[in-house]
Amino acid sequence: METAPPKRFSCAPASVLRDEPLAGTATHVRTWVLLEHSGPWGSDALLDARLPEGLGPALKQQAKAYRAKILLVRRARAKRDPERLNVFVADAHHRHPRVEHGTVTDLREVLDLDLTAFRDGGSTGLAAYDGALFCVCTNGRHDACCAELGRPVAMALDDAHPEEAWEVSHIGGDRFAGNLVVLPEGLYYGRLDPQRAIAVAGAHLAGEVDLDHLRGRSSYPMPVQAAEHHLRRQLGATRIADVQLVKRSADGDVTDATFAVAGGTYAVRVRTRVDPATATRLTCKAHRDNPIPSHELLSVERTG
Repeated sequence: METAPPKRFSCAPASVLRDEPLAGTATHVRTWVLLEHSGPWGSDALLDARLPEGLGPALKQQAKAYRAKILLVRRARAKRDPERLNVFVADAHHRHPRVEHGTVTDLREVLDLDLTAFRDGGSTGLAAYDGALFCVCTNGRHDACCAELGRPVAMALDDAHPEEAWEVSHIGGDRFAGNLVVLPEGLYYGRLDPQRAIAVAGAHLAGEVDLDHLRGRSSYPMPVQAAEHHLRRQLGATRIADVQLVKRSADGDVTDATFAVAGGTYAVRVRTRVDPATATRLTCKAHRDNPIPSHELLSVERTG
């Protein structure tokens, strides 16, 4: 009697079964660089994709030097790269998010962008861009769940918002697929299906966040993301501009974050725990277990 092959482990359904919270799970990054490349991308897109010779390692160095997230992007129905390739650079600053855009004929031209000036509030040399970018992770070679759950989301957003929607390489948090990051604000959303993704995109364009699927704002450390989420829940503050970070500090595993909301200020305290007892496989390809960080709300106090 033949035995059935072992069932493939899928990290996203496993995360749902654990009832793992989404809040406080967005990758902490403020500078984003998006480069159009239709693929294939491979597991590590910058190194495995068929980029011009030497470009991938050079981009890796830039990502490290500028603490930037550099992604390859494509349209959901892209068959080949156009003659001129889109390049976006975004600053997910919590008060003044912005995007610049241009096109190049050779992706090696992006190495000439002035990311130092951009991080200091200046320009990369590209033009200001006034639109939103809906970036859906579909990097299946990196994690199968990203393709299986992200691809339908990308197709739906391409139908609803063809100018704003992009498939992108790995953005972090595979187990929360389908994953969407909205730039320039750096708002991460997880566990999206096509219908919910369209609703999230529509809400964003109307200036609202969807708290049921919000993972966090990428310009904040994860505990501050969780603090903002708890505060928004308590106050019912769903406008993107409603909540602004004033200051933050950390002492061991406790983070204090002060936010301005509707003329008042609120101090939020959270404790971050990394309990070894929660260790499990966090990605489809994981070869070892890792603990799941959690952010416990300690207090919310109106201070002014």
